[in-house]
Amino acid sequence: MRVFVASLATETNTFSPVPTDLESFKESFYAPPGEHPDTPTLCSATHIICRERIPQLGWTLIEGTATWAEPGGLINRHTYELLRDEILDQISAALPLDGIVLGLHGAMVAQGYDDCEGDFLSRIREIVGTKVVIAAELDPHSHLTPLRVKHANVLIAFKEFPHTDFVDRAREVVDITIASIKGEVTPKISVFDCKMIEVLPTSREPMRSFVDKIQLLEQQPNVLSISVIHGFMAGDVPEMGTKLMVITDDQQNFGDDLAKRLGLELFSFRGNTRPPYLSPDRGLKEALSIIDGPVIVADIWDNPGGGVAGDSTILLKKLLQLKQQNVAIGTIWDPIAVRFCIAAGEGASIQLRFGGKSCGTAGGPVDALVKINKVVRKAVQSFGESVVPLGDAVCIELEGIEVILNSNRSQAFSPDLFSNLGIDPLAKQLLVVKSTNHFHGAFSKISEHIIYIDCGAPYPSNPITNNYKKLIRPIWPIVDDPHGLEDSIAASQEAAIGGTNHE
Repeated sequence: MRVFVASLATETNTFSPVPTDLESFKESFYAPPGEHPDTPTLCSATHIICRERIPQLGWTLIEGTATWAEPGGLINRHTYELLRDEILDQISAALPLDGIVLGLHGAMVAQGYDDCEGDFLSRIREIVGTKVVIAAELDPHSHLTPLRVKHANVLIAFKEFPHTDFVDRAREVVDITIASIKGEVTPKISVFDCKMIEVLPTSREPMRSFVDKIQLLEQQPNVLSISVIHGFMAGDVPEMGTKLMVITDDQQNFGDDLAKRLGLELFSFRGNTRPPYLSPDRGLKEALSIIDGPVIVADIWDNPGGGVAGDSTILLKKLLQLKQQNVAIGTIWDPIAVRFCIAAGEGASIQLRFGGKSCGTAGGPVDALVKINKVVRKAVQSFGESVVPLGDAVCIELEGIEVILNSNRSQAFSPDLFSNLGIDPLAKQLLVVKSTNHFHGAFSKISEHIIYIDCGAPYPSNPITNNYKKLIRPIWPIVDDPHGLEDSIAASQEAAIGGTNHE
């Protein structure tokens, strides 16, 4: 048996001013065939698991390219086609094949391609034919389209948000692929459109219990996998939104019914899944009222993991106005400022303009005399078993506040973001992080005090006011009752009353 593995992934914020090109992929992660490191990345853990499992069976593993770009704006058309065709050529050269395992994201959008993953999968299917098992691991913050379901045998998304289970889900993808190649199972995909868009962190209720529930349901003999596609509200594409996906062993009708039942239960959670999001003034006031630090302050919508620049200065400026000290901020993306600081060197004090350059809602730049405390070339942070590049990075200090500036955009994942730049996170009163929820897993281990602040920008965080052009179906909260549930309830009640009167 012969199995091919490859990865092509990014998350596209179609509203973002940060374009994505070939350099975006190469500066984030690019591994030619056979050169993937021994550590997994968020979207290429399938490489590592295939290396573990496929040779053990006496089968042949052929490795293709693995690459991903930090979330950003639309992908340059030439870049997408170049990377897509690179892997398609590798697949053609590897024939004959029995299985293909892919690390995708699911929210990739390029110029001229609203559904990159659907396009990619359909072209793979055209090359390999109908008998080859095609499987992919997805990020739940993605768009699930009919084209993807049509051409893939197995699609499995991370269950956790923060995505702490990406290696476990990769193992699940590979195991089901192997069973399918052997003829032990016949995967059938069922999808229910929840017709909503919501933030669904599994670090809190009700999603915590819901994920636990679907994992118990997966123990049933005919259920192979259950995934929640959260959706990605910053992607203006027709299929944007939350969906519930069930994979059964050749039990399509059963899977359809289960997907609908779970999907409607998920829909009932709408409006009750997020933690409290506070305004900057209220959030900082609450954070500063807590005596025992560190207090984690999340700038949730200036999150590079959602495709924005991550260079907002709104909270920094407020902290400066409040004359707060013993604060660290990670990070503000500014490659030019990083270059100036590296040129000046550690220990130098320079007049620096930094941050607030990407858009009109980023707070504007800060001009200040800063001291350069630390310079780290090719800085990194950890995210579970993965290593995340920050590019060249520096720690600067102004008026008692330390700020990490980085040259590769990245959200905050772990406290070692700070310690790797010479900051002791446990010694700080406030740690300001740019992340919506991925920080939670690691930072909750060092503090029970977490404050979520909504600065209102720059991420398009309100579906009601987002200027969607391509979304064509009713979806909550744009539409209050997209499933017509209230009409169904009213009709049932009317029928019941009518029946009673007739008696």
